[in-house]
Amino acid sequence: MLTIEENGRVEIGKIFQIFFKKFMAKKTTIGLIQTKVFDNQNKNIENSVIKIKEAAKKKAKIICLPELFLSPYFCQSENHAKFKLAEKIPGRLSDIYCKLAKELSVVLMISLFEKKTTGFYHNTSIVIDDKGKIISKYRKMHIPDDPGYYEKFYFTPGDLGFKSTKTKYGKVGSLICWDQWFPEAARLTTLKGAEILFYPTAIGWHPKEKKLFGKSQLEAWITIQRSHAIANGVFVAAINRIGLEKIGKRKIHFWGNSMIIDPSGNIIAKSKSDKEEILITSIDLNKIETARNHWPFLRDRRIDYYKGLLKNPKDE
Repeated sequence: MLTIEENGRVEIGKIFQIFFKKFMAKKTTIGLIQTKVFDNQNKNIENSVIKIKEAAKKKAKIICLPELFLSPYFCQSENHAKFKLAEKIPGRLSDIYCKLAKELSVVLMISLFEKKTTGFYHNTSIVIDDKGKIISKYRKMHIPDDPGYYEKFYFTPGDLGFKSTKTKYGKVGSLICWDQWFPEAARLTTLKGAEILFYPTAIGWHPKEKKLFGKSQLEAWITIQRSHAIANGVFVAAINRIGLEKIGKRKIHFWGNSMIIDPSGNIIAKSKSDKEEILITSIDLNKIETARNHWPFLRDRRIDYYKGLLKNPKDE
């Protein structure tokens, strides 16, 4: 039978264990896989699996790969034959990563070319939990149509809305590439509860423009990611590919620079522009509350006056 003093020590010990467990649960480790993409799907699968296993070995718990990493960036041209790359979800490709997530007990964020049904295709990111189950599907909402980025030819705009997904290792928000230029996407995903915004990306320079515009283009891309982190008080993870990819006469030099940004806008980890890397970073999700308490941007929003955001600009 325990004495009062011993009972007190037991209760204090339990309280400490609960507090310690809760505090530690707010920490997680992100793994970003910056990779070169080959003109061979099986080689890309093999390369990604090797790197995912390496990231897991280095204690990464949430692992994300670049946009459409299983093939060269086919949107440089409009080619009906490329629709053959699309696949249903779940399907053969997603099954590979579901089995891998279960084997490694990690959360995987995988970008796929999805065939919804005949004639409807999406640029899609799935979240696979540590049990190997697809627990969320996000379809890219903003679809670009620029020289060398003819995505409107291939992808129907997303129809599932913005999402936050609760995982064992944190609440993640899936967004994709062009989405990263829109503050509305980051804000709405944050308001859903996301603690970390992930942007799997395929972005780079047109080689002929690099000398004149390259530095400012890259800096603009970095700046907008930091802005999302600051304005929303969240972590941001942007994952890009590397290498020069050519389709016909068109070329894109993908600029890498994958990075993780804290809620105060500090870049806490960043890769190079010209090599494959596995970026592993431990983050403390408690920093979200600290940042929001000091910079209460969410508190001070004037949602009663934001209806104008639902309209396009007026004619001059």
